[in-house]
Amino acid sequence: MALEHAILVSLLEQPGSGYELARRFERSIGYFWTATHQQIYRVLKRMENDGWVASREVPQHGRPDKREYSVADLGHAALSSWLHEPIEPESVRHDLAVKIRGAAFDDPAGLVREVERHRQAHTDRLAHYLAGEERDFPPAPDDGAPPDAERELQHVVLRGGIAYERMMIAWLDDVLATLHRF
Repeated sequence: MALEHAILVSLLEQPGSGYELARRFERSIGYFWTATHQQIYRVLKRMENDGWVASREVPQHGRPDKREYSVADLGHAALSSWLHEPIEPESVRHDLAVKIRGAAFDDPAGLVREVERHRQAHTDRLAHYLAGEERDFPPAPDDGAPPDAERELQHVVLRGGIAYERMMIAWLDDVLATLHRF
């Protein structure tokens, strides 16, 4: 996936400024596709030059005007084309897993702190995801209304992140139990 596709998805969910996009990447999309503020602004400029996004100046009271971006027809077409292309399953590159294997040739117990640090990071991210789920996806009333595709697909991605963090915590608990035997 290219950053352009993540930006298109975010702008289709809600038009916004480069700053607002960067904040969304920090809060949600960034857990699945990361980008710096500079990357976002650089790609937005290119996307605007290519006709994928349009922008307009939005006056603000007490602050400088902001440039708000939205997806143009060419951007819709580019995203649609990408959505219909097959992608290869992702290969995992996991530095910690290589360190754990390599610890057999050094001091396995020496990795305990590092594994505990990773476990805490995953625990913190899981808590963040669960809080976001509680905030953004309360149980929907069973009123017979058709499902909201945008909302349901955002939630299923979040549930994938929750499942991943739970899996990582369980694996790291297994790693710690193994390391503590040495």
